Amino acid sequence: MVIKLLEAYLPFIGLIIFGNIENLILASQGVVQGVNPKILGGLSIIAVIIWLVIGTVATEVAIQYSNYITFIGGLAIFILGVQAIHEAIKNIKTKKGSENNG
Repeated sequence: MVIKLLEAYLPFIGLIIFGNIENLILASQGVVQGVNPKILGGLSIIAVIIWLVIGTVATEVAIQYSNYITFIGGLAIFILGVQAIHEAIKNIKTKKGSENNG
């Protein structure tokens, strides 16, 4: 019974991994922007719960589109990662510039 249930989620393993990476990227963006960590953590938990509910309810329908969903999720995470790195580099350059001028 449990194995049958887990088999339904196997096509989404990549997306589960990507989702965890996405959470880390979003958290790092929040830190770079100076967001309150408690608020950021709370919002992250809310987002995970929402995705858990959506994933649990929509798996039957979404299973036929799992390859597309995984691709779109991976692409979104790649874009978020590039954006996070860009913002971090910009922030580092700004701090170095203010240290040299100050």
